[in-house]
Amino acid sequence: QVQLVESGGGLVQAGGSLRLSCAASGRTFSIVNMGWFPQLPGGAHDFVAAIRWFGGITDYADSVKDRFTISTDNAKNTVYLQMNSLQPEDTAVYYCAADVVGRRRLTFRDTYDYWGQGTQVTVSS
Repeated sequence: QVQLVESGGGLVQAGGSLRLSCAASGRTFSIVNMGWFPQLPGGAHDFVAAIRWFGGITDYADSVKDRFTISTDNAKNTVYLQMNSLQPEDTAVYYCAADVVGRRRLTFRDTYDYWGQGTQVTVSS
């Protein structure tokens, strides 16, 4: 089992920045990939960023490629999402997720085995 706890969400004006954190505990040695998924108003999970837990290979959605940065601190068992130039359309509950199998399609929700409880990001215009 892997437990994930997100933090760092909040209210920010358009153009501002936030850094989300996701602390992992439990069988962290089994983590292969980590991802961040905002939940859309209809309930579906979108994809914004993913990273290989060891090695740092990253993948981003085109809509955030020049604004968001995903990174890990393996000593702290934590993954971060630095979000710059935030826009109102970035408003969502952001979830981090862990893949312990090593699946290839990192942009797909079904790739991930464990999920955090989410952290709210609200961007005002």
